[in-house]
Amino acid sequence: MGCRMPMMSQNRPCALVAAALVFVALATATAHAADNAIATRFEMYGFAGAHVLSLHSRTDEDGSRYSVAIDFKTEGMAALFVDMTSHSQVSGRIVGGVAEPYAFRDQSRRNGTERHASMDYRPDGSVEAVTTPPLPDSVPPTALRGSVDNLSAYMRLQRQLAQTGHCGLTVRVFDGRHGYDLVFTDAGRQALTPSSGQNFSGDTIACHMARRNWEGFTDNEKDEGAHTGTLWYARLVPGALMVPVRMRMDTQLGVVEGLLAELHGRGVNLALMQ
Repeated sequence: MGCRMPMMSQNRPCALVAAALVFVALATATAHAADNAIATRFEMYGFAGAHVLSLHSRTDEDGSRYSVAIDFKTEGMAALFVDMTSHSQVSGRIVGGVAEPYAFRDQSRRNGTERHASMDYRPDGSVEAVTTPPLPDSVPPTALRGSVDNLSAYMRLQRQLAQTGHCGLTVRVFDGRHGYDLVFTDAGRQALTPSSGQNFSGDTIACHMARRNWEGFTDNEKDEGAHTGTLWYARLVPGALMVPVRMRMDTQLGVVEGLLAELHGRGVNLALMQ
């Protein structure tokens, strides 16, 4: 689900939307059972501190399966340029401690145009992908083999952090419209204090993210969104995953900041922002 605008002055909200999608993926998942459900709200801010998105997710990971459901809608001035709503979800299983998707679906409406994407993952590593409207060029099956959706990619990172405390990871990703590798590296342990209206204090693990677009893959929107950034994770809930509390992403049009505002689930209730 990308954004494409004809003028530079209109592209800033578009970049914020794309960066927001990165942060949404970090929260992961939808509930299989009420006891495992984690509901979160994230707030996104762009140029001059302008609020552009509120992101909602529900989370579950029970050790043998996981699912993800996220929803957002552009707000304020951003909606004047990119009026977009989106619902994405993935379901999968945990194999050898690694998130392996079996079905991903995305439904969005951008400036009145419906967009749909679906991926089904086969045991042999092949991926069946369908996108509407279709991509400029068909994607060769060999290019998709071994790839996962963006939500599952971040689930892998979150589980690895909980298990090892290290960020080092590379994941091949196809999100329905864009093909790229996500490369995560360690950026150190940091103690955060309240900032930007978020009342969070605590120890975190910082990860650096770099996005490497696939060579030879036709993507008219490849220059939009976040290509590098830093993500701060904390152990906020019981279980085998860590949760992002802050992120700072570098886009082609400036820095976008994302903040965890609210989290409820697994006996934890946090209200970090109004």
